[in-house]
Amino acid sequence: MDDRSSKLILVPILAVLFVMIGYQYICPAGSNSCHFKTEEKLRGVSLLSSSYQDSDDFYRDQDLEDDSPAKLPSKFNFTERDLDRHVEFNIKGDDVIVFLHIQKTGGTTFGRHLVRNIRLEQPCDCKPGQKKCTCHRPGKEESWLFSRFSTGWSCGLHADWTELTNCVPVIMDKKEAQRNKRNFYYITMLRDPVSRYLSEWKHVQRGATWKTALHMCDGRSPTQDELPTCYSGDDWSGVTLTEFMNCPSNLANNRQVRMLADLSLVGCYNLSSMNESQRNQILLGSAMSNLKNMAFYGLTEFQRKTQYLFERTFSLRFISAFTQINSTRAANVDLSELVRRRIEELNFLDVQLYEYAKDLFLQRFQFTRQREHQEVRLKRREERRWLREEHISTESCRRRTDGCMSHIHIILKIGKNDFQKIYRAESK
Repeated sequence: MDDRSSKLILVPILAVLFVMIGYQYICPAGSNSCHFKTEEKLRGVSLLSSSYQDSDDFYRDQDLEDDSPAKLPSKFNFTERDLDRHVEFNIKGDDVIVFLHIQKTGGTTFGRHLVRNIRLEQPCDCKPGQKKCTCHRPGKEESWLFSRFSTGWSCGLHADWTELTNCVPVIMDKKEAQRNKRNFYYITMLRDPVSRYLSEWKHVQRGATWKTALHMCDGRSPTQDELPTCYSGDDWSGVTLTEFMNCPSNLANNRQVRMLADLSLVGCYNLSSMNESQRNQILLGSAMSNLKNMAFYGLTEFQRKTQYLFERTFSLRFISAFTQINSTRAANVDLSELVRRRIEELNFLDVQLYEYAKDLFLQRFQFTRQREHQEVRLKRREERRWLREEHISTESCRRRTDGCMSHIHIILKIGKNDFQKIYRAESK
């Protein structure tokens, strides 16, 4: 090698040594200033790149923090399996989300979130003026969502658990024949029973009937004797709350339990098949079991937590945050304590179900949050460990100037991770 080549190589070497010496003057050994900033930068990069965090996720999680007690007491003995509801949902495979829409539980809003607000590789195609959206798997003509706003009321208006579990597989096979067996993930929304009941009353008062609902069970709809109507005429417009409460066959009573239970266990709508006490016990137990075993359910009163748990359950992210709306028609009804107790008595099964559902929901939320925090702490611990190792390597390199250039050459050539292994081996 001639003198000119040697000088050309010596210039960058001296420049590197000059930068290293200057760094030691600015950030002397034992100083935390430079080390702290580096750690903060890495932490920021880590949080931004984490699969759990994005711009809207960050402020949403701050809201979730404020109302989360350290330890939630529970009346029910839930197992870890009950609390851990993460599913490996494969939108490109054979998985289908089935939304059981119970009247006046905020299901319309949630249903719109499903078709318009999820961040997807192939978003649902929602054309202006059309009630239904096309929600196909990426690159396929197959639906991954069975709901009012995707497939319509294919199993009947507001089909319940009994109807959906018997109907959905048949309907989907007719529409989209395929060889592989589909995996169905049932989801639903629940609401405080008194608020839901009042909301249904106001809706019926405005003229809603849902009289086209099929109520299919064991292959048939109920007879007029099994399910008598509460009114004569086309609808029940203008009904007072007292009239609404006084109809014994009003389907608003304990609607959530009835729509989540397996009605075939109690003879469907035939009330003479067993005594009332036994029937109620079976219905409530069935509804609780089906709800617990669903892939997911949300509560109208906890919109942000509902969004959080759905996202963590299915590994899907919503584009914008859910909004908690407390000013509803039901909230504006002025109730006496006597009337409130009467509504609770009429919906005593729903009251018990909601107590169970709320407990399980909040336990699942806390379990998921704690597990996520543990993962974040472990990630930060690994970052700090790596930073300490880098700091030790820099200090050792500064003291052993003769070996620094070889280490710099190694870092540039093979990368940080392999260099750390080699450096440890050389230092022994």
